[in-house]
Amino acid sequence: MQRPLATLGLILALLSGTSLAQDKPVFVEEMTWQEVRQAIQDGATTAIFYAGSTEQNGPHMVTGKHNVVARFVAERIARQLGNALVYPILPFAPTGDPVRKTDHMAYPGSVSVSESTYGAIASDVSRSARAAGFKNIVLMGDHGGGQDSLGVVARQLTAEWASDRTRVFHIADLYYRSLELAEAELQVQGLKDGSHAGIIDTSELMFLDKDGRLVRTTKIAAGTLHSGASGDSRLATKSLGQRFIQFKIDSAVAQIQQLISR
Repeated sequence: MQRPLATLGLILALLSGTSLAQDKPVFVEEMTWQEVRQAIQDGATTAIFYAGSTEQNGPHMVTGKHNVVARFVAERIARQLGNALVYPILPFAPTGDPVRKTDHMAYPGSVSVSESTYGAIASDVSRSARAAGFKNIVLMGDHGGGQDSLGVVARQLTAEWASDRTRVFHIADLYYRSLELAEAELQVQGLKDGSHAGIIDTSELMFLDKDGRLVRTTKIAAGTLHSGASGDSRLATKSLGQRFIQFKIDSAVAQIQQLISR
């Protein structure tokens, strides 16, 4: 009597796209090689490459903001897909010229890699994922810089691996689509954000800052020319952050499922 019910449960889980083992790790760095191999054999066909960034985020947020967001979002995406594992979060992205000290590199603590280096890392991690046995590799970035490079890598590797049908996708909606949704949400409330470390960025980190180590609440203020922040972080809230984070998860999952199903 138990076998048909177990089979039915498996079918329903597969149809719903959810994992039967939500308590199992999805980060390859938290798994042994045998566990990774077994997960692939059990149907984990998708590898996630997700890049954060280490950059200034105004006086009120830590430089690792993007990395905190990336790790949280990557896990939720993997668990919602039900057939994906996450490679280690890349903590670097193109953030400015370290010689001329442009953009974020004008502020101590920021780290920048060139577009070519960024793309090469994404390419090499993708090659590692293919060697492991993954058939679909998705590339995502939490930072605006480097998005085009991820797209180039995805197209190049997909063409290179056409013979064995290993596909690489740039999940641009995680960044661009979720940003559109967040800005629309603010517009409904009569608010407008700045381009960096304002309402959206601060709200996301406030939501994830469970023990108060990531946001300096006493330094939350309207952005100024030299503060590194361009929006008014005083309008940020945890509830907004939860919605903005969910926009990223939903946008990424929808695009991944759409692309892989083609």
